[in-house]
Amino acid sequence: MTELELKYGCNPNQKPSRIYMEEGELPIKVLNGRPGYINFMDAFNSWQLVRELKAATGMASAASFKHVSPAGAAIGNPLSDVEKQIYFTDTLPDEELSPIACAYIRARGADRLCSYGDWVALSDECDAQTATYLKYEVSDGIIAPSYSDEALEILKTKRKGGYTVIQIDPTYEPAPIERRNIFGITFEQGHNNLKIDENMLTNIVTENKELPKQAKLDMIVSLITLKYTQSNSVCYVKNGQTIGVGAGQQSRIHCTRLAGNKADNWMLRQHPKVLGLQFVDGIRRPDRDNAIDVFISDEYEDVLADGVWQTKFKVKPEPLTREEKKAWIATQSGVTVGSDAFFPFGDNVERAKKSGVAYIAQPGGSIRDDHVIDTCNKYGIVMSFTGIRLFHH
Repeated sequence: MTELELKYGCNPNQKPSRIYMEEGELPIKVLNGRPGYINFMDAFNSWQLVRELKAATGMASAASFKHVSPAGAAIGNPLSDVEKQIYFTDTLPDEELSPIACAYIRARGADRLCSYGDWVALSDECDAQTATYLKYEVSDGIIAPSYSDEALEILKTKRKGGYTVIQIDPTYEPAPIERRNIFGITFEQGHNNLKIDENMLTNIVTENKELPKQAKLDMIVSLITLKYTQSNSVCYVKNGQTIGVGAGQQSRIHCTRLAGNKADNWMLRQHPKVLGLQFVDGIRRPDRDNAIDVFISDEYEDVLADGVWQTKFKVKPEPLTREEKKAWIATQSGVTVGSDAFFPFGDNVERAKKSGVAYIAQPGGSIRDDHVIDTCNKYGIVMSFTGIRLFHH
């Protein structure tokens, strides 16, 4: 296949639309559905992310993409009982989950609201466990190197049989030079083949230089995620999964706040009051996610006053007070932050610290590096200067 015609481009008025190779065959097969222009942009960016994450860590990896940025990414660490509860694994058999299933469940669980209608990328074969979990989630499509027969059969039942399933040749390598047109003008640059590994983390510039193995792994997860996130971007990671991605912001501190707020929400979903919520029978997963999001927000008092809670919960939940939320978030620790460009001010460190950040990986190179380092030293945070910028547009 050298060419694939698409329904339309980014918007329905943008026709004609296609993907094609000037030389050779397209490295993909469409096994089900009819993918669109944005689907393929998500598919190819997310596939690169999980492929590199697998190569760097040796572990099954997955990503949940929306609008050409990851809502979440993760490696296939086992799930705790609490994680199984907050990620809604109740539809799966009560048995040990495969690494690739764990990877996707974690990637999806990083930010379930933003993952609504996502594009899925898997580094390894999609198995029946992963497909069964996906069966109950709202998703647009998936890319993987292969699919088990049972998994493919399950996926073909989604979206009334129209769920998009793409298989990619895992041996495919892109040309060293990439091109694209903007406003009728061709841009050309070398493909970003930068290898991210532990060798990038040796320049520790803070007084505290204790960088444990898990923090190194989390730094790698954050940096590879950032490599395929629309810039400016900041990524919070814990235990091999993103817990907050701030993408496409014009200000570095806004990236740090956005990602930090998402990390805080991820933590609040584990609060005993959230775990104890009693939902009405038959509530859909998206409605449950929205209800949790409102419950942990500052808007919940208004919802209680309006009586809207009755459509979501069997009994009127006791609110999470600001003091309770602040105290719970303060128990968060051991979080890693990565940034795709340098922190220009120490305010980014101050904000990150509020979400339990203990480790930071960033390029360095600001004229205020000394202030940023001093702020890290103030809190005992370990910071590594990678010397590498990771802008992606």
